[in-house]
Amino acid sequence: MASHPDFVNYVAEQLRDAGAIRSRKMFGEYGLYCDDLFFSVICNDQFFVKVTPQGEAAFPNLPKAPPYQGAKDYIWVENVDDRDSMTALTRLTCLALQEKSQKRRK
Repeated sequence: MASHPDFVNYVAEQLRDAGAIRSRKMFGEYGLYCDDLFFSVICNDQFFVKVTPQGEAAFPNLPKAPPYQGAKDYIWVENVDDRDSMTALTRLTCLALQEKSQKRRK
């Protein structure tokens, strides 16, 4: 079952305070970018965020699951109505991913 554009738009709207959010259709589902950094996927109308040590430490109770068969585990955000938590997780994740990317370039 593919994700619905209305759900993708809702999640993007919920994350508006985290940065410039855009979605991109990928393989029938969606990837999310914050300030042009890929950090999340939406599959089957479910919101998944890349796992980082910072995200796991700040949100230890959020479950992890693969968004699709054969994928690595992502943090599964079940409550997409909790804008503050989603925004905080997105910011932490993107900062961690940027730091990781900068270390690789050196």
